[in-house]
Amino acid sequence: MQRTQRTRSKLYLITQLRLREINFMNWTRFILAVVASGVAASFADWLFMGVLFHDKYLLTPEMWRGKPGQTEAKTMMFSTLFGLLSCAVFAYLCIFATDLAFKNTLKLAIIVWLLGPLPVIFINVIWTRLHPQLGLSHSLGWLARFVVTAAIVAWLL
Repeated sequence: MQRTQRTRSKLYLITQLRLREINFMNWTRFILAVVASGVAASFADWLFMGVLFHDKYLLTPEMWRGKPGQTEAKTMMFSTLFGLLSCAVFAYLCIFATDLAFKNTLKLAIIVWLLGPLPVIFINVIWTRLHPQLGLSHSLGWLARFVVTAAIVAWLL
């Protein structure tokens, strides 16, 4: 009983110290890290989700919202904003969950990728007509997003 209480007290103290660090965090550097990782992740998205296996998108046109010749500017804007949001949330998670050494942020990037995008994308490959190569490229794109954000967070923060 006493040991459990000490463990809880230590966890509480660690949590409070982390919250205090976040309160004193340099928000300008945080915003710079988020914008830099968002821009870098957009290029990774373009490579993994736009260029790689581009011909496979044409095999299942019913999967995609846009029609040939229709503009995708609004869709691209919203997906870029959500991508930026994911970079911001992951950067904040890195600050809260671990010290900011690249080794630790990289581990967290892999864990988050294994928990989130990887299973969702591969379940979509199984249950929808998403081509397996597209599933692979999309999941690698998400891994690249998290790894880039982890590197920038370790570098700037």
